[in-house]
Amino acid sequence: MNDDIQSQEEILARYSDGPLQLGEVVADLSEVELNLAAGPGSWTIRQIAHHIVDGDDLWRTCIKAALGNSRAEFSLKWYWDVPQEQWATSWEYARRPIQPALALFRLNRGQIVDLLGRIPDAWEKTILVRWPHEPEEIIKVGYMVEMQAGHALGHIEEIHKILEKRNI
Repeated sequence: MNDDIQSQEEILARYSDGPLQLGEVVADLSEVELNLAAGPGSWTIRQIAHHIVDGDDLWRTCIKAALGNSRAEFSLKWYWDVPQEQWATSWEYARRPIQPALALFRLNRGQIVDLLGRIPDAWEKTILVRWPHEPEEIIKVGYMVEMQAGHALGHIEEIHKILEKRNI
């Protein structure tokens, strides 16, 4: 087995652990510390946390659609048509408290983990995704779970780097 290939159990563990890791990295941060960024023009820790949770919430919908209707189509055209920075502004990433987002993250991930354990062949269920500027693609639930696990953990590492830079 290639070292880069993870088992479903390993992927699920990474996916399940995301809310705990995000919660731990921001748990003791003050409001001032939540507003730290890597540098000018970069997102703050608060904004990164909201981005993780909102993105995960969007993909949760895709995962649930795939689990329930293998003929479904999924498109985030409405979302992808707008730059990330505009969503951050529209959805008030810079000013919203993070506790409700952290709670949503835990609940959403918990629901998906529960569904994956209950639905036969859940990891193999598929959905047609209409990507922006790319051909449509049929993707598996397992791919989406792995993608979201990596997305969250990558941004959590980004938060760790911001804190390390400030010796926090």
